[in-house]
Amino acid sequence: MLMIRLFRTGKKNQPSFKVVVTEKTNAPSRGRFTEEVGFFNPLTKEKILKKDRVEYWIKRGAQPSDTVYNMMVEAKIVEGKKRSVPMKKKKEETKPGAKK
Repeated sequence: MLMIRLFRTGKKNQPSFKVVVTEKTNAPSRGRFTEEVGFFNPLTKEKILKKDRVEYWIKRGAQPSDTVYNMMVEAKIVEGKKRSVPMKKKKEETKPGAKK
């Protein structure tokens, strides 16, 4: 199944993301994707989505991830409510020899 999801690029502490169409089974860090359909920079809040290509892939059965779906709702490519995206919890780091 095809997915439209984010692919992280950029340096450490300077993230930027490509919006790509890829197989669901491909790891997001592998770099193998079918087509790049957009760009997102969380530091500058810049978002670019190729509306015609996104609509093409949705018609072909590609499913967007929750974050990409919310971006498409903001860009008015797709109509509907935003999906809730649960935030990942950070693991608490324990130092060796520290008491609990």
